Amino acid sequence: MDLFSFNPDNILSFILTLIRVSVIVFALPFFGASVIPQTIKASLCLVLTLALWPQLSFPGALLPGGLFQLALMVVGEFILAIIFNVIINFLFAAVQTGGYLIGFSMGFSMVNAMDPLTGTQDVVTAYFLSQVALITFLSLNGHYFLLSALADSFALVPPGGLLINPSLGGDMLKFSGQIYLLALKISAPVLIPMLLVDLALALAGREAPQMNLFSFGFPLKILIGFLFLTMIFTMMARYVGDYILELAPMYRSIMKSPG
Repeated sequence: MDLFSFNPDNILSFILTLIRVSVIVFALPFFGASVIPQTIKASLCLVLTLALWPQLSFPGALLPGGLFQLALMVVGEFILAIIFNVIINFLFAAVQTGGYLIGFSMGFSMVNAMDPLTGTQDVVTAYFLSQVALITFLSLNGHYFLLSALADSFALVPPGGLLINPSLGGDMLKFSGQIYLLALKISAPVLIPMLLVDLALALAGREAPQMNLFSFGFPLKILIGFLFLTMIFTMMARYVGDYILELAPMYRSIMKSPG
């Protein structure tokens, strides 16, 4: 395709490709983060469109002619973008949930930090683990898998073709169930020692009520919590890597859901 040709079909095809790329890129947590300037995100969308358009473009005839059909197509594109965002955020929601459990057991439930990606206040352990998961995800080239899923969407989903249906809802519920399982796997190596420390402090308080357990119990829990927290990074990296390998099948399963 010649970008500088004024063939109307080519121009409409380029517009359809730009809509698909822009909606999905702005929805993804890394490429569309609020801390990235809008001009940079727009430039990224244009560059990706120019890269994909010669090989993966939609025919210009698929662009609806009516205003209602065009609005319906855009809604379908937004649903596809939301699904892309939700599936990748399942991983970080699981890590943050595990961080919340760890922070609560260590007594850090009132210590919050600002998450620059979401703009919300998180428990410091949840924020720390989410940043570790983010770095691990990028180090394992997880963002390339997202771009690969974006490229697959051109072959699997026509413009505005993915709308809400029972099969799609069932797949999303199935994938969302992994959040709590992964959160428990991440937090268990810290929660179990914290439970044993609480049990030991409770027995010590029963045997020696005159002891001020709070004065050394809280620092002891923090010390043991950080000690075991350092031991979960390798394990968490393995979980992140496994999730990245499952991304492509998950996205294909969603995009192949019958409408």
